[in-house]
Amino acid sequence: MTPQHTLLDYSSKARVQNVMLPQLARLVRVIPMVQDNYLFLFRFEDPHLNETFVYKPGQFVELTIIGTGEAPISISSTPTRKGVLEMCVRRMGRVTNALYNLPENSFVGIRGPYGNGYPVEDMKGHDVLIVAGGLGMAPLRSLLNYILDNRNQFGRLILMYGTKTPDDVLFRDELESLTRRGDLECLLAVEQAYQYPGAHPWRGKIGLVTDLFQYAKNIDVPNTIAAICGPPIFYKFVLEKLLKMNFSKDHILMSLERRMECGVGKCGHCAIGYKYTCIDGPIFTYWDVINMPELIEF
Repeated sequence: MTPQHTLLDYSSKARVQNVMLPQLARLVRVIPMVQDNYLFLFRFEDPHLNETFVYKPGQFVELTIIGTGEAPISISSTPTRKGVLEMCVRRMGRVTNALYNLPENSFVGIRGPYGNGYPVEDMKGHDVLIVAGGLGMAPLRSLLNYILDNRNQFGRLILMYGTKTPDDVLFRDELESLTRRGDLECLLAVEQAYQYPGAHPWRGKIGLVTDLFQYAKNIDVPNTIAAICGPPIFYKFVLEKLLKMNFSKDHILMSLERRMECGVGKCGHCAIGYKYTCIDGPIFTYWDVINMPELIEF
């Protein structure tokens, strides 16, 4: 008989990646981002799996905190950078509270990846517009870094990211460094740029994320694919802007990662009509959303 692999069995290098089986991983680093949003870095204990774990930008995993439960978490790292799996996690429930209480070097379980991810192969050769609001930068970071690591396979790259205050900007140092690169347009905005002693001075724009469109001149709309993610109200105004610019509805990609649940369509919590967010999504085109308006709640 072939021995069954358990959460603690990571010795077989011949094993094919099993998305239904939680794999043992170690929490190697925790990086505070903004309040109640930390970046967690994991490394699989199986060295072979650690180098061969395959996923697409936009996909997610089920993260198991042993003894507590599991939760669906978007992957914030890019598959082009092997060895570490990064997840930006908001502290908001029993599982994430347990994660925040784990010391570095603790063990967790990771199963997946799940979802359809961004169609990166179809996006190659196109210009890409990434628009993020608030915590929406976490899943979009995977796509952004994938494009940067394959820069010659894509056209013009524009990033627009907006938050309420500078203290809410995820990956702030990382994004500010991108503003100094010559191979993309990185436009950052906050609604309020208040200052206080010791604060990191804000050098971006003041206003809403939709205000950033005025700084991106001559967008080649027919050749541009837009990827957007943010809070519910964010979609209303960003979609209005894109549609007014005559973006094709199948060139607007929306991440609805907040609706994910079990990852395999069994629990039914993510079902909207005939769609399952964890299987058919979390990446949808605007055509999907038009036909199923329940996917977004403004």
